[in-house]
Amino acid sequence: MLKVAVTGAAGRMGSGIIKKILEQENMELVAAIEMPNTPLASKDIGEVIGIGKIGVKITGAEKLEETLKLSNAEVLVDFTIAPAAYEAIKVASSIGVNLIVGTTGFTDEQTKNIAKFVKGGNIKAVIASNMSIGVNVFFKLLKDLTPILADFDIEIIESHHNQKKDAPSGTAMTAFEVIANELERNPTEVGVYGREGLVGKRTKEEIGLHAVRGGDIVGEHTVLYVGQGERLEITHKAHNREVFIAGVIRALNTINSLESGKVSDMADVLGIK
Repeated sequence: MLKVAVTGAAGRMGSGIIKKILEQENMELVAAIEMPNTPLASKDIGEVIGIGKIGVKITGAEKLEETLKLSNAEVLVDFTIAPAAYEAIKVASSIGVNLIVGTTGFTDEQTKNIAKFVKGGNIKAVIASNMSIGVNVFFKLLKDLTPILADFDIEIIESHHNQKKDAPSGTAMTAFEVIANELERNPTEVGVYGREGLVGKRTKEEIGLHAVRGGDIVGEHTVLYVGQGERLEITHKAHNREVFIAGVIRALNTINSLESGKVSDMADVLGIK
């Protein structure tokens, strides 16, 4: 039985992940963590998320290390915000708890440090900008198609709900990095984030990134490969958050087979490197 702890437990993603974990015969929810000094502390997470008592009380993130140790958690799942997730990764790595992280918005420095934490703790970790199985097939398609369409202009468009705080999305940034790497272009030099005013002629090297925010859009990502007289569009649309939760369950079922001390992604989980 895989013992799982979840941060952001009362949030939209956290509660959905908990409900799905409780449906699995080979998994056990052992800890539910919320923001530091949360007013929900000591309440039963099942009652808070509307499924009735399950015997797991909410704890604040200020007690994360203690909670993970007392619960004997083997894996921590985090879908919170970058500053909170960064601290959770640091703590979990230091005490040997494996990680599945779908939080986005880490800085370059944080990303480098996270790799050091995972290596130092010799833990197994899946950290992905998007846990959707379909999106990760989308990334694989971009990797395979981009070298073939290297002479085409490439633009990335992402759309999300009006509550999303970071832009472009982590998924769009991953798509951008995949494309730039396949084209052997430096991501720090070729990204163009939206356009305004007299921007001049488009260069062949640049890759455009554009963010749309509105309503309740769960997540849509399109890459345009635009040539002379033709264009190819690769699009992934998430209809609900269940697609991300399905990816988390796949990652939980796979994590023990992954390499220790290395940050893995969903391509490792799906075996589509």
